[in-house]
Amino acid sequence: MQIYIDQIRQFVNENFLFGQGLGELSDDDSFLEKGIIDSTGVLELVGFIQEKYDLRLEDEELVPDNLDSINRVAAFVHMKLAAASGAPALCSS
Repeated sequence: MQIYIDQIRQFVNENFLFGQGLGELSDDDSFLEKGIIDSTGVLELVGFIQEKYDLRLEDEELVPDNLDSINRVAAFVHMKLAAASGAPALCSS
């Protein structure tokens, strides 16, 4: 799952922090509470996830539990990819 964390962190850094301030963002920090991603940013993040990982996200999946921190997004991507492949989603980093 570390590869997803690294890729998502890079995307957030390049698209929302513009290469600055990533060191101050922990993997568990809320994007919304920190003011990093707004509603438009969520759509950009969803587009990234769909394109990068070839996943289709359903409207009911677009909730903070899945998309509000680097770790939450990585765990969500890991779960979706495991479900798509039929493999069990193990929660190991």
